[in-house]
Amino acid sequence: MKLRENDSADNKGSNLEKKKLDWSCSLIVASLVGAFGSSFLYGYNLSVVNAPTPYIKAFYNESWERRHGHPIDSDTLTLLWSVTVSIFAIGGLVGTFLVKVIGKFLGRKNTLLVNNGFGIFAALLMACSLPAGALEMLIVGRFIMGVDGGIALSALPMYLSEISPKEMRGSLGQVTAIFICIGVFAGQLLGLPELLGKESTWPYLFGVIVIPALVQLVSLPFLPKSPHYLLLEKHDQEGAEKAFRTFLGKEDVSREMEEVLAESRVQRNIRLVSVLELLRSPFVRWQLITAVISMACYQLSGLNAIWFYTNSIFGKAGITPEKIPYITLSTGGIETLAAVFSGLVIERMGRRPLLIGGFGLMALFFGILTITLMLQDHAPWIPYLSILCILAIIAAFCSGPGGIPFILTSEFFQQAQRPAAFTVVGTVNWLSNFTIGLLFPFIQQSLDTYCFLVFAAVCFAGALYLYFVLPETKNRTHAEISQAFAKRNKAYPPEGKTDSAVTDDKMNIQLEPDSSSALEN
Repeated sequence: MKLRENDSADNKGSNLEKKKLDWSCSLIVASLVGAFGSSFLYGYNLSVVNAPTPYIKAFYNESWERRHGHPIDSDTLTLLWSVTVSIFAIGGLVGTFLVKVIGKFLGRKNTLLVNNGFGIFAALLMACSLPAGALEMLIVGRFIMGVDGGIALSALPMYLSEISPKEMRGSLGQVTAIFICIGVFAGQLLGLPELLGKESTWPYLFGVIVIPALVQLVSLPFLPKSPHYLLLEKHDQEGAEKAFRTFLGKEDVSREMEEVLAESRVQRNIRLVSVLELLRSPFVRWQLITAVISMACYQLSGLNAIWFYTNSIFGKAGITPEKIPYITLSTGGIETLAAVFSGLVIERMGRRPLLIGGFGLMALFFGILTITLMLQDHAPWIPYLSILCILAIIAAFCSGPGGIPFILTSEFFQQAQRPAAFTVVGTVNWLSNFTIGLLFPFIQQSLDTYCFLVFAAVCFAGALYLYFVLPETKNRTHAEISQAFAKRNKAYPPEGKTDSAVTDDKMNIQLEPDSSSALEN
């Protein structure tokens, strides 16, 4: 009877500890501040160019005429505008390559802090382009803002993954996607004619970027570095324990330390894996293929085309120009709600059904959208059906595909492989982003209403691949995820050979009276 009472007390204690863990103030602040100064800016810069498009084009025309003595021709203006939109992705690609170099010396947190310098510099360039009369300043500013985004979308998911326990890894990972959607919504909101979407104020749309960057710059230094980084790369056990206590809001972090130390034993004398070594490794071949395909589908699914060219798409659907900014605003609201919904249910439903279901629904609604665009002149209500299809596509995307590829990249790879993996996956991400941003206006001109069938095919192919290949990763350790891919890789990971040693070490840790000396052992 007394034993049962003790067990009941232990269960209550563990539940209380879990509740305390779920509401750790430091964990919440780190995720919110980190995402506000990082993924929020990425989302904001996806949509902010949409509302002031006619004013920026007029600015380009004036600058061109002042320099060359004649107005710019339409083809050159289209090309120049496409470059302005898509060069953001080229900057992102450069930022992706910089992450591994910067992160090796500074760690995840300090990389995010240094990255704010790119954001502030880019904001000043873009905001001053109109007063200076230099269109190049806007294009260069977009490029540097892309560098900021490339660093942010690699460093932030790594940081959030490494500071969160595996039971919360999915929900915390979705913070990245949620703030991308909030950023898109903020860009649409501030772009309304009543706010900053006017001819005289559009440069301020780019100037406000400094606010999230400054908030992160003054807040993040007070939070610890990633405990995984401290223990595995800096060999700072005391610092790692302290970081775990701060982020998890509890004193006993022995279980978390054991999990990291088990990974450390497999990666003794840890050295960051190069991209070439990662590509050659048979143990992670299908993990890498799956991460690359999920990220390629994330970009090539057509959502960025909708974010970049929403006004143009709604114009083609027959919506009057004065209604377009407000209908565009509804897309940002829907995607934010869908991303929050995904964050709330991901630990219950898992990654797999949300990702596959999201791509499948997108393929369906892209097909319906094509039909409604073909029939839009047959009835006055059909254009509004096109809007509903676009909203449904956005909701399906943000409920799964919008954030889970970043989570999977963090979960598939070990500490030493993670920077190289994010370099590979980030390269695919930004090249796909650039391709869509540059080619979509020309695809739209050549295929007209059939252009969305291309995206439907991409989404369907992605859903089909993930259905047959992707295992569920919810609440699973890296070793368990590697074992799930081992049969397909035809190569069992090193973890499998060290399971018994890890188990023995854990038993020794439990028997050792001095926990700190046991952990060192």
